[in-house]
Amino acid sequence: MTNRIDATFERLRANSEKAFIAYVAAGDPNFQQSLDICRALADAGVDIIELGLPFSDPLADGIVNQMAAERALKSGMTTSRVLDLIRAFRETHQTPIVLFTYLNPIFTYGYEVFQNEAAAAGADGILLLDLPPDEASLNAGFSNQKLLKQIRLIAPTTPPARIRMLAQSAEGFIYALSRTGVTGAHGGPAANVAQLVASIQEHSSVPVCVGFGISNPEQAALVAQSADGVIVGSALVKQIELNLENPTAAVIDFVKPLIDATKSNRIGA
Repeated sequence: MTNRIDATFERLRANSEKAFIAYVAAGDPNFQQSLDICRALADAGVDIIELGLPFSDPLADGIVNQMAAERALKSGMTTSRVLDLIRAFRETHQTPIVLFTYLNPIFTYGYEVFQNEAAAAGADGILLLDLPPDEASLNAGFSNQKLLKQIRLIAPTTPPARIRMLAQSAEGFIYALSRTGVTGAHGGPAANVAQLVASIQEHSSVPVCVGFGISNPEQAALVAQSADGVIVGSALVKQIELNLENPTAAVIDFVKPLIDATKSNRIGA
């Protein structure tokens, strides 16, 4: 069976469209509302959902995503409950899911067991924030499994030789950081996003999607001019924080103009 991520990019290429990828923390603000948000995002036209595993020490995340993880943990979310969330989502939707996680929860669960169970639940890829690919290759629990696409991160500061290595080993899509630092909408994408994307595309035919700092339609449209996809996380998660009474409606109202801008690939669309 073709992986849902690969099938999605094949469809997008056939339609000359760019991907819109949305990040949310699994279980934020609670299990049912998180499930409702994921379903609504899929219905609104999000092409891929990045689902963050709540973790107590998310070092690469800014305050918005840190607070989202805290809300999810306080609501009772665990790694097992995240898999339950994916199973519930798969009852109604086939939008690809990439698990966005730190190593510690996977280490605790068991590398190979987690990936097997995540794939069986309906996950399609995994992005391990704090595990370098060259270290992952030394562990049979990672290197021997082919069920989840291994998504790679590439930053503006990544040396050319390492860009080549990461790009050539990438699967599903490449997550290119628009700037350095932790997650968050502050600052906006860096001016050299197009150059970064081009430097990655020299070494791989895997789609290159850009995230970090994208928070409005103008930024989304600008990034979509050079990248294969646009990733929005903290700005979307902030809508949940600000609208805990009805987060689903707030998220969809916020995200629709960004999806439209990404798909139209025009500034101000």
